[in-house]
Amino acid sequence: MKNEIIKTLTRDFESFSNQTQDGVEFWFARDIQHLLEYTDWRNFIKVISKAKTACETANHAIIDHFVDVNKMVQIGSGTQREIDDIMLTRFACYLIAQNGDPKKEAIAFAQNYFAVQTRKFELVEQRIKDWEQLQARQKFSISEKELSGLIFERTGNEKDFATEITIFNIKDKDNKTGQQISWEHIRNNKGVRKLLLERGIKSEELPADENVKVLERRVQSEDKKFLMNPDKLSLDD
Repeated sequence: MKNEIIKTLTRDFESFSNQTQDGVEFWFARDIQHLLEYTDWRNFIKVISKAKTACETANHAIIDHFVDVNKMVQIGSGTQREIDDIMLTRFACYLIAQNGDPKKEAIAFAQNYFAVQTRKFELVEQRIKDWEQLQARQKFSISEKELSGLIFERTGNEKDFATEITIFNIKDKDNKTGQQISWEHIRNNKGVRKLLLERGIKSEELPADENVKVLERRVQSEDKKFLMNPDKLSLDD
């Protein structure tokens, strides 16, 4: 996700942030619906319902994070009408975002934005980078397994894909010189790279395996901390 998109989304989400008299940060569900690009309120209510279930599963009281309210909105010509809405804590917004499609940039952003306890842009940006690296690594791992499975099915072993193609072609073309073999291997490596690029995978941008594990632990640790210590709405008069 590009930095400019992160900056824009951060500004948008923060512009709809509110605070209770006790200083608890919250968002209105109607605003979150708009920010997450849900067009129909009835469909969005279904997502909120799933988030409430997740809230209970995490052993938190729904009333602490989802508070039903009514508010007046302008409908034109200076007239108003009352509509239903819900006050949502950061934790509630996080649970709602978790039920969305992360292929949408707004939802992918929200999943990370609401998991960050502070609103510093740098932290949001870093978490998104960690998350995207994990997604890329997982995507690459799936591709590796698919290729390995194909090679094993065809050859009975798990050689490197490009190497396996080279070995096959050397035998098929009866290459004899070292230069012929080297050029054949280079050509096949380029072919495999082209295949990966067509699937949106750039191996040089992927972190090393041990770094991926560190990233995964860090993201999971942040999520666990957030589940244990979410904000609460205190609306007692």
